[in-house]
Amino acid sequence: MAVSTIEWVDGRIRMIDQTLLPNEFKQIYCDDLPSVWEAIKSLRVRGAPAIGIAGALGAVLGIWNSTEKTYDAFATELKSATDYLATSRPTAVNLFWALDRITRTAQENSHLQISELKEVLLTEALEIIDEDKAMCRAIGQHGMALLNENDTILTHCNAGGLATSDYGTALAVMFSAHEAGKKIQVYADETRPLLQGARLTTWELMQAGIDVTLICDNMAAQVMKEGKIQCAIVGADRIAANGDTANKIGTYNVAILAEVHGIPFYVAAPTSTLDFALETGAEIPIEQRAAEEVTEGFGKLTAPKGVKVYSPAFDVTPAALVTAIITEKGVARAPYTDSLMALRDT
Repeated sequence: MAVSTIEWVDGRIRMIDQTLLPNEFKQIYCDDLPSVWEAIKSLRVRGAPAIGIAGALGAVLGIWNSTEKTYDAFATELKSATDYLATSRPTAVNLFWALDRITRTAQENSHLQISELKEVLLTEALEIIDEDKAMCRAIGQHGMALLNENDTILTHCNAGGLATSDYGTALAVMFSAHEAGKKIQVYADETRPLLQGARLTTWELMQAGIDVTLICDNMAAQVMKEGKIQCAIVGADRIAANGDTANKIGTYNVAILAEVHGIPFYVAAPTSTLDFALETGAEIPIEQRAAEEVTEGFGKLTAPKGVKVYSPAFDVTPAALVTAIITEKGVARAPYTDSLMALRDT
């Protein structure tokens, strides 16, 4: 992408407001903690790696104008900021990984003057951005080796540059293949209820000049049955130690359909999305979203007022349905308990 999804500019956080795409491209600024929290919660910034970056920059923003003179008082203020940001969205582990990294950096540099410590924390947050860019490019390179000439890929939700700092995870595989001259096509699920696939994935792929076809979520089985799909590639918000993968609601459906039709189902994610503290996906917290996103998404009432709504934002795909997990360090295959640990220690 020519424009960064999220960045630090003159003491503020600038990001693309993804709720407005594709009708309007607008960059907004976050000047304080509540505005960062709101941006994450409302999906102005979204995608596990981008949420992690928002958390890191948000923590820095929370202490940037601190007037505390001692490390203990400063650390208390930082903890208040990180605890607050951690309540914005529960499922994407990258958020907590980034907040923990900022906290750990502060602890390791507690001997510095507060003014110096602030700069160190900002440098660490910016390093997370640079690392994410490199990881996404590496994911693309590892993943494109799994694609053949003339393959058509199904993807769900948005795991492109908008979901990261630069290049994406699942879409990085497609971008890399396209840039290498491989002829590929993509089918993108619309991704109910907020249409990240329709609004964001198709927009990104069209900008890159990749042949993309939009389908409704409930059309995936039919296009697979017709032989139009050679593989499915999705991103991830959290991956348990055994390879169980949490991603946008509807991903589990795609994995089941891929299994039935004999189609490889790939997950693309940086190792920062791996959560070795969780043995299985049963332990992954699943965010519940507001009923209005289903009943009156984008301002139009589409269901009777007062109807009960159940709206989990994510589902968990069992590792048994995952053909491979593509990371910046390489491609992991079952048994994931061993292969993911080996990648982590690489």
